[in-house]
Amino acid sequence: MSYQPPFTLSAKTLNLIASISEKLGRLSALDEQAQALRLRRVNQIRTIQGSLAIEGNTLSVEQITAVLDGKPVIAPPKEVQEVKNALAVYEKFDDWHPLNEQAMLKAHRVLMLGLVEQLGMYRSGGVGVMSGKEVVHMAPPANQVPRLIGNLFNWLQQTDHHPLIASAVFHYEFEFIHPFADGNGRMGRLWQSLILAKWNPLFANLPIESLVYAHQADYYQAIGESTEQTDCAPFIEFMLTVIDTTLTEQLNTTPQVTPQVTPQAVIDVLQKHPGLVTFCQKPRSRVELQAFCNLKDREHFRKTVLKPLLEAGWLIQTLPDKPNSPKQKYICEKLE
Repeated sequence: MSYQPPFTLSAKTLNLIASISEKLGRLSALDEQAQALRLRRVNQIRTIQGSLAIEGNTLSVEQITAVLDGKPVIAPPKEVQEVKNALAVYEKFDDWHPLNEQAMLKAHRVLMLGLVEQLGMYRSGGVGVMSGKEVVHMAPPANQVPRLIGNLFNWLQQTDHHPLIASAVFHYEFEFIHPFADGNGRMGRLWQSLILAKWNPLFANLPIESLVYAHQADYYQAIGESTEQTDCAPFIEFMLTVIDTTLTEQLNTTPQVTPQVTPQAVIDVLQKHPGLVTFCQKPRSRVELQAFCNLKDREHFRKTVLKPLLEAGWLIQTLPDKPNSPKQKYICEKLE
């Protein structure tokens, strides 16, 4: 009997699949226009920045863009190498076959070049999934990895489940196995994107990792809950919620999606600072927003981020009668 990952499907999961499918249809009509606006390049950079930031890389979208353009960047050499490797992997995005285990090993070699000794090789020792300094999961013994990964790929090749479900299940199971000494998080997120892109090419350009980064604690919590329950339903729901939110943001920030045209200044802000809309679903202080955008100069932040969002109504003040109050916070009500 072939391996079957343990998971159940909730009503919420099925509703998310319907919502995602509907939004993909709307976004497909705008894909040609998005290409003309060079959103593919922008979103790819956002994807790389989000995925690496989850692993502690501090390079900003602007710095990654500079690396892509061959410009010098003042940053730790290891982090620059991580960016170069990720760019190389995503340049070959269309060449990686998501159902092929050997393709995954080759992708790992590119992704981790110059960063680890065991390139494209399964780990030889024990590892754990970390959330900050906390171990949230101890992976299976190293001698079980080839068998477990082989079973997982066999299931992926044979499953009849919807790609949205199959991709999330694969992602969770991959992280549970943690097959490599390093780079497992990056590889798991990359491979889910590949599985989804095989189903719908739009997923090659959607910066899902950016929103995962904005909800990093929830990401690890979903992994932990799934492991504790021996059922990856919490992780499936988390990932589909992230995908649904990503599509909503794409539709909201792509010009001419609705009769109310989003100002270009707002589009620029949301492209440069992915996940900002979701971050502002709760009231945030100016300090919190500025830190999220990784901007050190207060006046620059006010002019380029805060002012455009306030003027366009994307952010509202919690204390509108006291605009200069030290207790002032901002919240976004655009995302539905």
